[in-house]
Amino acid sequence: MLVGYARVSNSEQNFNMQIDALEKAGCEKIFQDAVSGVKTEKKALKEALEFLRPSDTLVVWRLDRLGRSLAQLIEFINLLKARDIAFKSLTEVIDTNSPTGQFFFHITAAFAELERNLIHERIVAGIAAARSRGYKGGRPKALDKKTFQMALRLYQDNKLSVIDICKKLGIARRTFYRYLNNK
Repeated sequence: MLVGYARVSNSEQNFNMQIDALEKAGCEKIFQDAVSGVKTEKKALKEALEFLRPSDTLVVWRLDRLGRSLAQLIEFINLLKARDIAFKSLTEVIDTNSPTGQFFFHITAAFAELERNLIHERIVAGIAAARSRGYKGGRPKALDKKTFQMALRLYQDNKLSVIDICKKLGIARRTFYRYLNNK
């Protein structure tokens, strides 16, 4: 029996593309997780493992749906192999039913991990380059110094309420108090 597993990183993404591919591949049952690949607790994957029987095949749309690291993937495939369960990845065209498929799995998993590591390195290098040019990152300030000084003067004059000051300057009351407490 072909058993499918689909995973998206968060609930805002959808499973449609993965489900379509798994159904087209002939999966009779499909388990779905909406959880980051970094998380180790994948409820639907656990349910799929409990459902799978010897000589079944676990099918995924892409290899990265199962795990983020080569070690994780190899450990998972070895677990399946020990239970006499095959594995297929549709995108990478991997089928561990054969020695060639097992070899190709290891090579593809290594390249997938390399790709993730290279992406991480580029992100870190990009952030470092931006910082060297003075970019600090993070969320922009909700209130500029000039507007806060104006609000502070109005507040210290005691002629307007905080609500009126905030309405007049177009700022949130919480923002004003946060800046006031940090001055």
